[in-house]
Amino acid sequence: MTGNLIVFFIVAGVAVGSALAMVFSRNAIYAALFLILNFISVALFYLLLDAPFIAISQVTVYAGAIMVLFLFVIMLLGAEQTGRTPARWWYQPVSLFLGVILLVETAIIMFSQSGSVAAPVDVPASFGGPQAIGEMLFTRYLLPFEATSILLLAAMVGAIVMTRGEKK
Repeated sequence: MTGNLIVFFIVAGVAVGSALAMVFSRNAIYAALFLILNFISVALFYLLLDAPFIAISQVTVYAGAIMVLFLFVIMLLGAEQTGRTPARWWYQPVSLFLGVILLVETAIIMFSQSGSVAAPVDVPASFGGPQAIGEMLFTRYLLPFEATSILLLAAMVGAIVMTRGEKK
């Protein structure tokens, strides 16, 4: 086994373990911390694939900014403890059904490949670099980029308005 394969299996174990811990955590703060650990393990996967810019973006955007926003909303709403609402009778059967579908799809994808690996594609050296991404983002995709920022701003203002108490 090569070193990359050993690191991959270690990081994969951490990713799966943190995802399971996040799902089964009763405390929302702990769930958010496990999600940060999962985001960091995904960034390590990107490093293993020789994509350092995407790895740094993963840590900066998701583990940094998005998780701070999640923790802020959790603290603002006072929803540290999960499970306050009664579970509906159909949650568990539907979850199990969807989980089985996911496992079947995964098995079909894994075993339909018949062990063949696609030939590597020649990728230019500048592909995926910060300069190339910046040029694409601020020329070709400027309108969707700005629309997304306006959508996120509207969602943030809506969340603040919905959680704000009445003035007495």
